[in-house]
Amino acid sequence: MIIVYLAASTILGILSWSFSEYALHNWYGHRAKGRNRFSREHLKHHTNGQYFAPASEKAIAASLALAVAMPAAIWIAGPLYGLWYAGAFASTYLAYEWLHRRCHTHAPSSRYGAWLRQHHLHHHYTRPKENHGVTSPIWDLVFGTLTPSSIVRVPERKTFEVPWLVDENNEVRPEFAEHYVIARPHQKKKTATSEAAA
Repeated sequence: MIIVYLAASTILGILSWSFSEYALHNWYGHRAKGRNRFSREHLKHHTNGQYFAPASEKAIAASLALAVAMPAAIWIAGPLYGLWYAGAFASTYLAYEWLHRRCHTHAPSSRYGAWLRQHHLHHHYTRPKENHGVTSPIWDLVFGTLTPSSIVRVPERKTFEVPWLVDENNEVRPEFAEHYVIARPHQKKKTATSEAAA
């Protein structure tokens, strides 16, 4: 029976972080429109995808979240399961931080990694009001903010944010060409001119 409770504590810890990730990103980050420190830091990340809040600030935020979650979990489930839950919550948060950073800095090495990048970069470059769950689409599905994307249009001025995506000529690498294109301003002008001429 202990194994079942430990497994349940793990699943609840993972789901709790997953929900927190969505809630922080959407409601406290985007919808706050710079009215709190987290939102301002997040908007800096949208301005430059290579910018991440300092680790010290993230450690403080994680400590505050655990300071609330851990006593509540211990009070509800007892010391063993409460601490196990808090450990799963904290571990999932650390995994999120690692995955999110790699999304911007490294090419995918798995199907999940490819999905994660496409899902998250669609949020960055196409629809910032959607796809707020960075590592999972669950809460986007629940709250109606999921937008699957077959093609991500990365603005030419933003390709430095995803160095793994482009080659030395600032073209999408062949292995990513099915799901990414570079949006170049002069291409839009040519298309508009061509349509006007027709």
